[in-house]
Amino acid sequence: MALDGAFLYAIRSELLPLIGGRVEKVHQPSREEIIISIRTRHGSNKLYISANAGSARVHITQLSVDNPQTPPMFCMLLRKRLGSGKLIAVRQDGLERILFLDFECVNELGDVVTVTLACEIMGRCSNLVIIDGEGRVIDSIKRVDEDMSRERLVLPGMRYEFPPRDDRLNFLTAEPEEMVNALRTVNNAELSKALIRVFEGISPILAREWTFFAGRGAHLESSTVDGDQLDRLIFAIKRTREQLQNGECCFSAVSDKEGQLKDFSFIRLSQFGTLMLTKELPSASELLDYFYSERDRTQRTKQRANDLFKLLVNLTERTSRRIAAQREELAACAERDRFKLCGDLISANMYRLKKGDSLAVLENFYEEDCPAVEIKLDVRKTPSQNAQHYYNEYKKAVTAEEKLTVQIEKGEDELQYLDSVFDSLTRASSENDIIQLRLELSEQGYIRSGLGKAKPPKALPPIEYKSSDGFTILVGRNNRQNDQLTLKFAEKSDIWLHTQTITGSHVLILTDGETPPDSTIEEAAIIAAVNSRGRGSNLVPVDYCLARYVKKPAGAKPGKVIFTNYKTAFVRPDSELEQKLRV
Repeated sequence: MALDGAFLYAIRSELLPLIGGRVEKVHQPSREEIIISIRTRHGSNKLYISANAGSARVHITQLSVDNPQTPPMFCMLLRKRLGSGKLIAVRQDGLERILFLDFECVNELGDVVTVTLACEIMGRCSNLVIIDGEGRVIDSIKRVDEDMSRERLVLPGMRYEFPPRDDRLNFLTAEPEEMVNALRTVNNAELSKALIRVFEGISPILAREWTFFAGRGAHLESSTVDGDQLDRLIFAIKRTREQLQNGECCFSAVSDKEGQLKDFSFIRLSQFGTLMLTKELPSASELLDYFYSERDRTQRTKQRANDLFKLLVNLTERTSRRIAAQREELAACAERDRFKLCGDLISANMYRLKKGDSLAVLENFYEEDCPAVEIKLDVRKTPSQNAQHYYNEYKKAVTAEEKLTVQIEKGEDELQYLDSVFDSLTRASSENDIIQLRLELSEQGYIRSGLGKAKPPKALPPIEYKSSDGFTILVGRNNRQNDQLTLKFAEKSDIWLHTQTITGSHVLILTDGETPPDSTIEEAAIIAAVNSRGRGSNLVPVDYCLARYVKKPAGAKPGKVIFTNYKTAFVRPDSELEQKLRV
C-alpha cells in the first residue's frame, strides 16, 4: 500500500504542531472512522483516523462529514477517556505502520493518567486501539479474538502487543554498507521486490521508483545490480531520506489519462513517464484528503450510475430488436408491386376466370414479350373478389411502408439519443451529473424522476476551458445543457463544434466578436474529441461552424441539432492537453 511507514513518518511530522492541543470533540461518522477535534493556540484541527481495510489512514482533514444522531459505544468510550485531554506526544517505532498518540487526561478519580491511541495502518488488519498507562488494552474499534487471529489478540484487559515484525532495515538510519550487504542476501528476485524485503516501511511504488532511478528505466535483478547502478540506488535512497527528514517531500497523486486515481507518494515520480498524470499537493494530509475523497466520490458515482447503465443497455437492446423487426416487415413490403400486378391482370381477364379456380395463368401485358404469370386464387371467392383482395394487399403494403419508414427513422433517432446519454454517463464525474441525466431521462418518459415533490438540485455550469490564446471554451455536460449552451447562451459570432457522426458534447468558443486563431480552433476540436465517444480513437473528425448556422429540428430529442456552412478538422484526442486547458 502507498501509505507505508515512510509516508506515515511524513504524516507524523505534520501532526507534531498539534502537541499541546486539547481534545474538544470526538465523533464517529461510521463504524471504522474517528474524527478528533484538537484545539491549539493557532486554532482547531480535525484529526481523522480510519481503520477501514481499503482506506486506512491518519491525518489532519478539512472535509466535513455527517455524524450519526446517536454516537456509537466506541465513540462514547473515547469521549469519556479523552475528554479535555492534552496531546503530549506523537510516536512511531522506526518505520512501523503504527502511529501512537499519547494524551494526558484526568480519570474519574481526578488523577492525571496517560491514554494512548495506537493507529495501526496495516491494510485489512488496520485497527485503532485505546491503551492505558500500564500498557493494557482498554478497547479497540475492531476487537480481535481467537477465531480471527491466533498470533495476536486485541481484547479489553489484555496487554497490548506489537504486531509480528520482520527484521528489516530502516533506510532512515541504515548505512550504505548495511544496505548493500542486505541486498546481497536476496537472490533471484526483482530489485523492487528485494527492496521491499530488505527495508522496513516502504511501499511498492517507492521501491519501483528507486529501481527506476537506479536502472534508468531498465529491468534490474537484485543479484546482478552492481557498479554504477548500485551507486545510483544508494543515492536515490539517501535523497529520499533527506527529503523526509528535512520536510522537503513532494506529495503527489497519480491518475490515468481518464482521470481515475491510481496511487500517491511523498516523492516526485518518474517511473510512469507520460502514461500517467500527476497532481501535486502541499502536504501529506491534503494529499490523503484529496485522494480518498476523490476515490470515494468516484466509487459512489459509479454505484449510482450502475442502474442507469443497465437501463440504457436494456433500452438500446429493445429498440434495436424493434428496428430489426420493422426492417423485416419493410422488406416484405417490396412485394407490393406484384400485388397490384395480380389485381390488374385478374381484372383484365375476368371473362376467362370463374369461381372455384385455384390458379390463373395470365399474360403480363405490361412487358413486351407478355410472359405468362401464375396467380394463386382463393377458390371460395369470385374473380372480382380475388382481384379486390390483391388490391387491398397492395394498399396495406404501401401504407405499411410509409409508416415503417417513419418508425424506423424515429427508432434510429432514439438509438442515437440513448447512445448520447450513455456517452454522457461514462463521462459523469459527480452525483449531480447523474441526477441531471436522471431528470433528462424522466422528461423523455424513460424513467420516473424519483425526486417526488423534492426540488431537483441546481445543475452544474458547463465545463470551462481556457485556450492557449486566452479564449474561453465551454462544454455541455449532458444533452439538456448542450441545448442550452448552443441555442440560448451562444452568440451568433461564437464558434460551435461537434464530433462528426460520433456522439459527444457540444463545444462552444466564446469569441466576443473576434476571430480566434487556428490554434484555438484546434484545441477546441481536441476538447470536443476527448468529450465524445471517439476519445479512444487515433483520429477524430470534428465539424465546426458559426453558432448562427446551428438550428434544432422541430420535435427533436435533446442534444440533436442540424447545422450548415461548416468545416471539418481532423484531430488526435489528447487527454493531457484537455486537462491542462481545463479551468
